[in-house]
Amino acid sequence: MAMEGGEREGGQILDGVIDAMPVFAKELVAGGVAGGFAKTAVAPLERVKILFQTRRAEFQSIGLLGSFEKIIKTEGILGFYRGNGASVARIVPYAALHYMAYEQYRRWIILTFPGVGRGSILDLIAGSLSGGTAVLFTYPLDLVRTKLAYQVVQSSRLGIKGINHAEQFYKGILDCFSKTYRESGLRGLYRGVAPSLYGIFPYSGLKFYFYEEIKSHVPEEHKKDVTVKLVCGSIAGLLGQTFTYPLDVVRRQMQVQRLSASNSGEVKGTMETLIMIGQNQGWKQLFSGLSINYLKV
Repeated sequence: MAMEGGEREGGQILDGVIDAMPVFAKELVAGGVAGGFAKTAVAPLERVKILFQTRRAEFQSIGLLGSFEKIIKTEGILGFYRGNGASVARIVPYAALHYMAYEQYRRWIILTFPGVGRGSILDLIAGSLSGGTAVLFTYPLDLVRTKLAYQVVQSSRLGIKGINHAEQFYKGILDCFSKTYRESGLRGLYRGVAPSLYGIFPYSGLKFYFYEEIKSHVPEEHKKDVTVKLVCGSIAGLLGQTFTYPLDVVRRQMQVQRLSASNSGEVKGTMETLIMIGQNQGWKQLFSGLSINYLKV
């Protein structure tokens, strides 16, 4: 009885804390929980996509199902979620920064450039700037997520052909932060951030353009339908991703440039990495893993 009373009292305190939270905070927490579940649901696909993008030797030519089989064989079921913790940890701070920065940028643009007006162009510019701000502040978590997803923990023990046995090994998020900072300082935690920032405005602009273009072909009586808007937004997002996807591949390869002993001596910039991929790996590599993005939708 005492235990039940304590549980009831604890639940009431929690309810009181939730009720006292501002609406924005409630939405942020709810969005973070929902986003965490969504990220975890597609984590196996995201893990394989990163392995494809970074040209992990033993995953180059075996396809999606073959990659699933290899991950289960070498790492077990938990291998599908390697690095997912960092991805989930990034959701709430990214969303909070994006929301707050958006409102500030929107207000600043209205006051500084009144000619822009208050329409969709204002939203596009403010959204792109706030997205860039959120990326800058949370980027180290994205870097850690990629590094953890890139390493195939038991591969060296199993003697899989094509694996560099001198590769760096990270035990978790904090260990990856610590070793990366010790190796390259703050700059190392932001390796690959440039292509991320370069892609924000083109992606936002293309998504906006495709959304309006697709919506223009929808009959007038269906334009306000939530499902129609969702479908139009999803298609527009996929088209925007397709055009800017090469920058995502460049970012991933820059993030893991110094993981392997074979390329630890030279750090390449965005354009150098882009050209290197085209010359050494083929231009097709710039779209490696893109089909997985379509599957995630």
